[in-house]
Amino acid sequence: MDHWRAGQRPARTGPADWFTGEVTLSPVVEAPAPARLRVAMVTFAPGARTNWHRHPLGQTLFVLSGRGRAQTDGGPVIDLAPGDTVWFAPGERHWHGAAPDAEMVHLAMQEADETGSTTWWEDEVSDEAYRGG
Repeated sequence: MDHWRAGQRPARTGPADWFTGEVTLSPVVEAPAPARLRVAMVTFAPGARTNWHRHPLGQTLFVLSGRGRAQTDGGPVIDLAPGDTVWFAPGERHWHGAAPDAEMVHLAMQEADETGSTTWWEDEVSDEAYRGG
């Protein structure tokens, strides 16, 4: 059994090549092999968002607080609220982040395979796409 007390696993700033705006990543679960589960609590400042990305085994988001947005490639921008759950299918290109005027905190849950847990694209989500236009 492993046990970490609050604050023992420090948060880190989301890398600029993965995110637009201010984002903080706080590890929750980083299970050792053969387990594959990865969970992070992600805090997005207003307007902050991920770049386009995908997960080889899919991803589940659970919104803890604030308001957010998410979109799959070619789909509509959806609004997110506390208690909402979002499932992205394996390989589905998508982004997610805070609403323009509100912070959002969510749990991001995904499994890793031999390629890892996330593939990031260099292209940021444009302001137009973020606004749903």
